Parts: sequence; structure tokens; C-alpha cells
Amino acid sequence: MLNKNSLPAGILIALIAPALAWAAAYMLKDNNLIINKSALPYFIAIALNLVLIRVFSKKAADKTIRGIILVTFVFMVLIFIFKIHPVR
Repeated sequence: MLNKNSLPAGILIALIAPALAWAAAYMLKDNNLIINKSALPYFIAIALNLVLIRVFSKKAADKTIRGIILVTFVFMVLIFIFKIHPVR
């Protein structure tokens, strides 16, 4: 899947980082020393997606990069919306 140059492959690859960030935040939710900011895991997920963009740009996988950028952008917009209007 890492060698495939397609939009769905990029979307699937980009969804891995938010899933890992959510799992890490869930496991470390009681450790206030490590996670004292509620949005920190999500920003780490965005940073991991940016690293993926860099890796796939070296492989010249343009369609995969578009999928990663799409997921990252949607993820950032959702974080922004839920930080302004938290769910009650």
C-alpha cells in the first residue's frame, strides 16, 4: 500500500496518525505530566501527517500526497471547530 499512488491510499495512510494519537491520548489520559494540553495529541497527528507528506514527495506520489493533505486539512478544521464550540 505504501508504493501505490492513489487518492484512497493517501486517505487511508493519513488516517493512521490520528488513530495512533487518539489511542495514545486514551492510554495517557490519567498522566497529567505528559498530556496537560487537550489538543497536544492531535497536533502530533498533524505533524506525523506532514512527515508522511515529505516522505511521499520524495517518491513523487502526487495523488497519495493529495489524499494525505485532504485528511490533514479536514482534521485541522474539525479541531478548530470543536475547540471554538465544544460539544456539551
